[in-house]
Amino acid sequence: MAKIVWQGRLSHKARSTWVLLKTSADVLWRRARGKPLVPAWSASFEIGTLFYRQQFNHAFALESMEEARAYFDSLYTVLRDKFEIEVCPSGADEPRGHWFLPHGQPAGDGTPTLLYLHGGGYAFYASVSRHFMSMLAQALQMPLFAPDYRLTPEYPHPAQLEDAVTAYRYLLSKGIPPSRIVICGDSAGGHLGLMTIAKLRDAGLPQPALGIGLSPWTDTGLRGASQFGNDVYDLVQGYQTVKFSEWLKAGTAFSDREISPIYQDYRGAAPIYLQAGGKEILVDMIRDFARELRQQGAAVVLDVWPHMTHEFHAYGDDLPESKEAIERLKAAIAWSQGHANSSLEPIAVTELALDN
Repeated sequence: MAKIVWQGRLSHKARSTWVLLKTSADVLWRRARGKPLVPAWSASFEIGTLFYRQQFNHAFALESMEEARAYFDSLYTVLRDKFEIEVCPSGADEPRGHWFLPHGQPAGDGTPTLLYLHGGGYAFYASVSRHFMSMLAQALQMPLFAPDYRLTPEYPHPAQLEDAVTAYRYLLSKGIPPSRIVICGDSAGGHLGLMTIAKLRDAGLPQPALGIGLSPWTDTGLRGASQFGNDVYDLVQGYQTVKFSEWLKAGTAFSDREISPIYQDYRGAAPIYLQAGGKEILVDMIRDFARELRQQGAAVVLDVWPHMTHEFHAYGDDLPESKEAIERLKAAIAWSQGHANSSLEPIAVTELALDN
């Protein structure tokens, strides 16, 4: 059973609680009449999807980013709240961020290190993101470093890219070889991870062992029918991607072509592993990005779970599709480390060819 976490201002907590209760009642009543939004979804998954959609929508309607962030963080649900993970803030002479260490395991002991870039449209860094990183560090049994990169709209591009590259250089300075670093991110963090890999390539810096994008935002412009056509299913809405893009470019002359992974050159870059949900608004642009990398001759594998939404991975072992996705992450990382009997290609059982 999910645990509810409340924090912050009473008025925010009260409204969030009302939204959760009303959403739950509406979903259960509709399903009792045989009208689930997606027949393959469980009731809890449908409630979670629609609850977070409404939370995002209300946050976007508030007058300030401070209010929006506080409201979105006022209530979140977790299926597991305890992990055998030590969370440590970085030191004064290190990039601002946190280490998530399984059993206090130090980075650089020969185990691959995950450089993790959180999602949130570049504008939010919610508690639920930190919870997901704890879950991921435990599931992968890898030390994870998550930089607190600067957020929009206060800091437009290239602030976030600068912070991500600084974090990567920091890991190298700790003696972690690039072949033992995996860059991973979800949503806007996936965008940032993919842009970081392209930036490292262009700068002639050593590539990581692998890049991973979980529901990554690959084009800051308009692309694909799903960007608005899947609004009815997804927790993130198409209009929000437009606003996130405006904030990312705020006060700058950068074009979508300059700041979108789909327009970058990945020839000679690290192999890329992508995961997406077939019901999410970004699925068309993720497919387009995978095709573009294939055309460039870059190594890329894409898995799509047909009935899943944006960032379905957050359900961990409590959702079969999420559990499978995390197992495939393990296999992709094992492949990147040259483990015997591991392969990247067989992971992509849902979209092997990437030609459709």
